[in-house]
Amino acid sequence: MIKYQLVCELEHEFEGWFQTGAAFDTQNHNRLVNCPVCDSSIVRRALMTPNLVSSKSRSGASEMSVPLVTEGRSPAPLRGLPAHAQDSEFSDVGAASPTAAAVGKAMSQLRQLQRQIKAECRDVGHDFAREARKIHYGESAAENIYGRSTEEERETLADEGIDFAAMPWLPPEH
Repeated sequence: MIKYQLVCELEHEFEGWFQTGAAFDTQNHNRLVNCPVCDSSIVRRALMTPNLVSSKSRSGASEMSVPLVTEGRSPAPLRGLPAHAQDSEFSDVGAASPTAAAVGKAMSQLRQLQRQIKAECRDVGHDFAREARKIHYGESAAENIYGRSTEEERETLADEGIDFAAMPWLPPEH
């Protein structure tokens, strides 16, 4: 997934998450990306600073990838996914500045989802892209996996039609 900082014609700023850069371009061209403040469909990407990883941030939150469906053969679904996984409160493209309570609730639910993923999926570490391909192309049995992948690997998987979800991975609670 790619996060873009977006700006509408009235200069309202908001974020949007897209599977690939091409997905944003297509949706924007078809006027499917709208400003959450004024509902304008004239939207452009804002200038963004690069996301540089320092040794300090490397030990903190990272991003993990989890496959959704593989070539018509779904791995066993995660049982009892929390309702927030589809809750619009956490999936709005341009949510305004969240309150501390909302952030705390989201973090708690994200940690709950992480615990469930760890319990029900196999951690393939940095081999996520390779293992997801094996499952997708039938070289390995379909199963739930999770692991790390680079942005480039995620773009390549998406281009190959391999469905997955990238999510922030929080460090353990202390």
